[in-house]
Amino acid sequence: MSRRIAIVEDEAAIRQNYTELLEKQGYQVQAFSHRKSAMAEFEQRLPDLAIIDIGLEDEIDGGFMLCQALRQMSSSLPIIFLTARDNDFDTVSGLRMGADDYLTKDISLPHMTARIAALFRRIEVSKTPVATEEIINHGPLSLFADQMVIHWLGKTVDLTVTEFWMVYSLIKVPGHVKSRQQLMDDAKVFVDDSTITSHVKRIRKKFIAIDDNFDCIDTVYGMGYRWKFDA
Repeated sequence: MSRRIAIVEDEAAIRQNYTELLEKQGYQVQAFSHRKSAMAEFEQRLPDLAIIDIGLEDEIDGGFMLCQALRQMSSSLPIIFLTARDNDFDTVSGLRMGADDYLTKDISLPHMTARIAALFRRIEVSKTPVATEEIINHGPLSLFADQMVIHWLGKTVDLTVTEFWMVYSLIKVPGHVKSRQQLMDDAKVFVDDSTITSHVKRIRKKFIAIDDNFDCIDTVYGMGYRWKFDA
């Protein structure tokens, strides 16, 4: 069965171009021009991936509102912002709301489809049967790789796909510094350093929401991040 992608874009020509492009790649595409019609559909059935513009008709930040609503409905649904707004404030805001990727509309079509394919590859692991499940236990943390689930103090940490693979990258080699580029490679995202920083801040907040004393991700200035041995 082909993957279902939802596109929420208020400009008709752009919406049609992306729809045709993705259908040629073998995806099923649902296209929406505004937030309310998209939400009405999502409340009935979630897509496999959502591509959202920020400004939607008369709602300047309608895409942000939609992203927040989707994250409340699913912590693992891949969400991509695709927008003309390329300032740092919007990028950081989008990632803080739980988006997995943030693309600007000047991105090439082959590059965009590659980013979409990378997100789908990352979630395949949760649906592929394995002979032996990879489980990593480290202090209060338990990581179940094939389910893409992480527990801290016995409670599930609601991570996005990108956030899961970043934690997985760190916990695989606790005590070793992972550069921002290595985290990007392991999570299969292609963003700038500030975006990786935003993801790490969001990951920390999710662990702290469970445990006020969480302090296991060290920032090694000028180098990257590491998971502390004494977690």
